[in-house]
Amino acid sequence: MIIAVDAMGGDNAPQVVVEGVIQAVKEFSTNIILVGDEQKIKQEIAKHNYSSNKISFVHAPEVIEMGESPVVALKKRKNSSINVAIDLLKAGKANALVSAGNTGAVVAAATLNLKLLPGVERAGIAVAIPTLKKLCLIIDVGANISPRPTQLFQYAIMSKIYSEQILGKINPKLGLLNIGEEESKGTDFIKETFNLFKKQCLFDFIGYVEGQDIFRGDVDCVVCDGFVGNVVLKVAESLAETITNLLKTELNKNIFAKSLSFLLKPSLRRFKKELDYSEYGGAPLLGTQKVCIIAHGASSCKAIKNAIRVANEFVGHQINESIIKTISLLKTQNFPC
Repeated sequence: MIIAVDAMGGDNAPQVVVEGVIQAVKEFSTNIILVGDEQKIKQEIAKHNYSSNKISFVHAPEVIEMGESPVVALKKRKNSSINVAIDLLKAGKANALVSAGNTGAVVAAATLNLKLLPGVERAGIAVAIPTLKKLCLIIDVGANISPRPTQLFQYAIMSKIYSEQILGKINPKLGLLNIGEEESKGTDFIKETFNLFKKQCLFDFIGYVEGQDIFRGDVDCVVCDGFVGNVVLKVAESLAETITNLLKTELNKNIFAKSLSFLLKPSLRRFKKELDYSEYGGAPLLGTQKVCIIAHGASSCKAIKNAIRVANEFVGHQINESIIKTISLLKTQNFPC
């Protein structure tokens, strides 16, 4: 297994990326190609006094910054770490990509240069978030803000396969995100999508779900357009950070609270771990012909390590092959997907 890692992607690159990669090669059976400014990368590796034939380097002198327009930056910076890493996948020199860089640039580069899986119309970003009961997979969270109903149906298929094979779900429950559970609610687009979902027998469709249903843990996969999904994701991340900070503030207000916090330390540690996105690795870009895992821009070394783990599992479970087979079967049955 060979994973190309964008060494220059993220708020704290290349330091945390290199550290995460070193942790990954020690823990997982994988080889890494670090893509980026080779001199800077090697300087970081030297700080860890680490040498291994599991890590190689491909020089990419340019970086696409977080605030840049993805398509424009990809054209202007042909030698950026994202472009070069995508080229490695396209040439078959790597099995997967992990990047904490500009999400739009990764999506655009993967879609344009790697192409989509046969039968798939648009790629979607899927994110696993913690709930009261279990992980919930939300797709799409930013790749496609103006989808068609058939594209959301394909997201449902891909999320089901990913949930079963990576998250270990058995017959995952799938819901369509809406402003209410009643069939009369929602836009014409949502209603059309709902009717399309009702006709199928591939997955356990439980109907419309609302925002609160996600965090109660009553649904395994939630399908929505990328605009709404991105808002949900950002609110969830902000809420988790706010709750954590509020707890810290309250538990440090007086001597009694501080003594109580000492007793609660094990519980608080578990609580923090449940809310920590770094535990769950990166978000897969489902639908492209090669495996792309998008990590959070503020990824820690643990997050990078776990993103590499997710990439390994994605390739090992042959997720793309399962998606192709399922969509191909539906098309032979003239199902509108």
